[in-house]
Amino acid sequence: MPRPSVYLGLGSNVGDRERILDDALPLLGARGFRVTGRSSLYATEPVGGPPQDWFLNAAVRGETDLEPDDLLKVCLATERDLGRERRVKNGPRTLDVDLLLYGDLVRQTPELTLPHPRLQDRLFVLIPLAEVAPDVRHPLLGLTAAEMRGRCSDTSSVVPHLPRRNRAR
Repeated sequence: MPRPSVYLGLGSNVGDRERILDDALPLLGARGFRVTGRSSLYATEPVGGPPQDWFLNAAVRGETDLEPDDLLKVCLATERDLGRERRVKNGPRTLDVDLLLYGDLVRQTPELTLPHPRLQDRLFVLIPLAEVAPDVRHPLLGLTAAEMRGRCSDTSSVVPHLPRRNRAR
């Protein structure tokens, strides 16, 4: 039976954001999540929570043999390993790893809701997701990532981020 495509959203607004996002991928890989695609990085205005610095965000597509609850544990362990401390709800963070879609699985438990409950409402998620997988469908809404992006009412700023290695010196 083929593995479902799984999509994660990554964000960071504390420390060396670019390095932290880069460092997250091998940690996820070592724990059973194989990255098969990655979006560009985007500088994004914070949405919700206290005043804080802008984020860098990306989306990744991958495969795993892990069940969704185990993958969530992997995401949380990766956040902790890269310095995430949960002190203020929606506050600044070194790393945020959100499980966006796990194939076409729909579920709601106290620990995990799939698809991510605010996926369709956030440009900082939809723009990178639509880049890495424009045709992936939301299992409840029936819309592709590109369609959700076009319909999203979020007006927060999301701009391409030029990685350090590509910047003119």
